[in-house]
Amino acid sequence: MERQELETFLTLAEELHFGRTAERLLLSQARVSQTVKKLERKIGAPLFERTSRRVEMSPLGRQLYDDLAPLHVRMEAAVARAQDVARGVEGELTVAFLGSGAGTLTSAILATFRERCPGCDVRMRETQFGDPLGALRSGDADVLFTCLPVEEPDLTVGPVVINEPRMLAVPLGHRLAGRDSVSLEELAGETFFGVVNGAPAYWWDFHVPPRTPSGLPIRRGQSVAGFQELMTLVATGQGLSPVIASVEKYYARPDITFVPLTDVPSADVALIWRTAAEGTPRLEAFVRAVRDTVAANGGPAPF
Repeated sequence: MERQELETFLTLAEELHFGRTAERLLLSQARVSQTVKKLERKIGAPLFERTSRRVEMSPLGRQLYDDLAPLHVRMEAAVARAQDVARGVEGELTVAFLGSGAGTLTSAILATFRERCPGCDVRMRETQFGDPLGALRSGDADVLFTCLPVEEPDLTVGPVVINEPRMLAVPLGHRLAGRDSVSLEELAGETFFGVVNGAPAYWWDFHVPPRTPSGLPIRRGQSVAGFQELMTLVATGQGLSPVIASVEKYYARPDITFVPLTDVPSADVALIWRTAAEGTPRLEAFVRAVRDTVAANGGPAPF
């Protein structure tokens, strides 16, 4: 199987759409169709079932995808590893993270990067949501694992590593503490928290909504700068707070309970870097390590 046939087949299997496949591969739809037909002739049977409305994989196509996809990931990783060794990536890379960062994938990502770039030292530093992007912009960090959305013209949003459900941090004894779940709509009249200067307003509004879905206001109380401060205020009855699910694991305390929060979107954690730094060997090598680790684990990890 030729490389273009392999990449076209795998991409179409993921997209199940000729137009999107063509866009990803920077090819024409006609070229994608021709390549797939050529491969099917080589195999001797259809790999996709096409109608005017949809594209689906045939049972044989699914079997071939399941066999080839892991091999392709390992092949791409091997090539990337050889490229990084050949470039001699050295120096120091500072990886910043908000909260739990990349979660359970952090160790695997760093192991992949260190294996490929043994001459590059990795330093880790924590950021706080009072200024979640400051370390990146100041140059104190080269890359950052943080919660989306990030919509800044000078920053590039890279691969998503984790998708997390949302929870509500509630002090013990609160009327909602024993619930199996709670709707944001029920929280009109409750107090959430503001954030000290530094966090983009759209970012904080996504994570700590100022209104219910129907438009009822949710009061903002004291402004906070970090997780420990937030948890202390919740525990002492100063208010409630929406949080991502990993907060329950990494910032749990005996005087707070966490209740699943419905009618809010889940949160993605992604790798971010300064757009102006693109092309530097250390950055490019780390981004590849993240992409390859995420792909090897089946895509963004559910928390």
